[in-house]
Amino acid sequence: MTDRTAHGAGARLSDRAGTLAAKADLKGRAQARAADLKDKAGALTVHLRDGATKAGHGAQDRAVRGGHTAQEQMTKARHVLQEQAGRAGHLAYDKAAEAGHAVEKRAPRPVGLVVRAALRHPRPALLAASAAVAVATASLLRRRRDRRG
Repeated sequence: MTDRTAHGAGARLSDRAGTLAAKADLKGRAQARAADLKDKAGALTVHLRDGATKAGHGAQDRAVRGGHTAQEQMTKARHVLQEQAGRAGHLAYDKAAEAGHAVEKRAPRPVGLVVRAALRHPRPALLAASAAVAVATASLLRRRRDRRG
């Protein structure tokens, strides 16, 4: 055996001894593995938090858009209802005016004067008519009660 071969064999034995020593260092390997797992867990935690934050922002954005859409639809519906109510009011006013003119032409002069005044001033006439109906209803109810009693 030459010096070279002995030196080569010693180096191999030394490498093998180092490899066996590294394999035998279970505590060091376990600590390294634990550190790796801890790093992976930290990275996964950050990733999950980011995902949850993005999901929360997405849900919030969708809720805001849904609220705006609902508000817009309610505004449109209100405008439609206002238009319809306005048209119905004008139609009722026109029909009442037609009826008033028809009565005015056929009624005796004193009644015609009252109808003409009502056509010129519809709100006070409506209040007066409502009061007259209330008085007439109360009178009829009183008569009915007196007949029974």
